[in-house]
Amino acid sequence: MTENDELKKENIEGSSGKVPDEVKGNDGYAASEKYFENVACPYYPCHKFPDTEGPIHMNCLFCFCPLYHMENCPGSPAYKNKNGKIIKVCTNCTFPHVKDNYDTIMEIMRRAD
Repeated sequence: MTENDELKKENIEGSSGKVPDEVKGNDGYAASEKYFENVACPYYPCHKFPDTEGPIHMNCLFCFCPLYHMENCPGSPAYKNKNGKIIKVCTNCTFPHVKDNYDTIMEIMRRAD
């Protein structure tokens, strides 16, 4: 084990000497290039997940939705009229925050190029 590996292990284990299950990914939600959850964010959770039992796992990778500009995004936006201008409101949309939607979002962004 390298010195860097030792430091990583020390930072993860903290004072308890145990690696938290969330970091290990035992629940299927380990941080990766497709998913991370920032529970320390002052806005977390920024959306409500309806009918969710147990812990909420929100993918924070797309904190600012890359699909916002799309007229026909796969999410569930609402629209409101503000001073004669139609505004897209994504308050109740959780699509970019669902772990399993990463590949779909990336495919949509590739096609948009």
